[in-house]
Amino acid sequence: MSAKLKYKRVLLKISGEALMGSQSFGIDVDVTARIAEEVASAHAKGLEIGLVIGGGNIFRGLAASEAGIERTTADYMGMLATVMNALAMQSALEHIGLDTRVMSAIPMTTVCEPYIRRRASRHMARGRIVIFAAGTGNPFFTTDTAAALRAAEMGCDALLKGTKVDGVYDKDPAKHGDAVRYDQLSYMDVITKDLQVMDTSAVTLMRDNAIPIIVFSIAEKRRFEDVMTGKGICTIITS
Repeated sequence: MSAKLKYKRVLLKISGEALMGSQSFGIDVDVTARIAEEVASAHAKGLEIGLVIGGGNIFRGLAASEAGIERTTADYMGMLATVMNALAMQSALEHIGLDTRVMSAIPMTTVCEPYIRRRASRHMARGRIVIFAAGTGNPFFTTDTAAALRAAEMGCDALLKGTKVDGVYDKDPAKHGDAVRYDQLSYMDVITKDLQVMDTSAVTLMRDNAIPIIVFSIAEKRRFEDVMTGKGICTIITS
């Protein structure tokens, strides 16, 4: 008998860098296909899934702003990068038979639907995977904040953040061999210890809506499904 899901509807946030694989730029098709398989495996159990994908593998608005591009323009350019990643993920998901919708906070009806909250929720209820693109549609907000906002709007049971490591550590485990992983944290722990899980506005929004944040490794096979059934290694952030 398959393990029972702990959640019914979730929002999965993936960084744009996760789509690069071993490349230094762009989209690794094989990595995108593997992540799509991870999503499909959990979806097959009945999980309703929304996705938010960053754009850092293509364009980083903040870095471009520091290099001289006007900040709001740079942020809009970064939002467009997230649309490209969303379309790539949609292609990978549909290639394995999943019904998907890309919904953009910046209207571009030639390639995707405009974001409408009630329509997005209905798509998810009907078993479609919804990929939320273009952040919040506003400059000065990260895709972490966009993910938190969509999780709250969709009435999600949890916000998942898929990273390269298996949870939240007290310091960078790639640089420090003595880094300690947390099994559980409070929202305030994340903020006061400056653990860099998500930006403060995203964490605060999840705290205000009592939606847990779950940090896990999207790089490990079937970890997403394991976490959704309560078996996987992760860090859970709650009140």
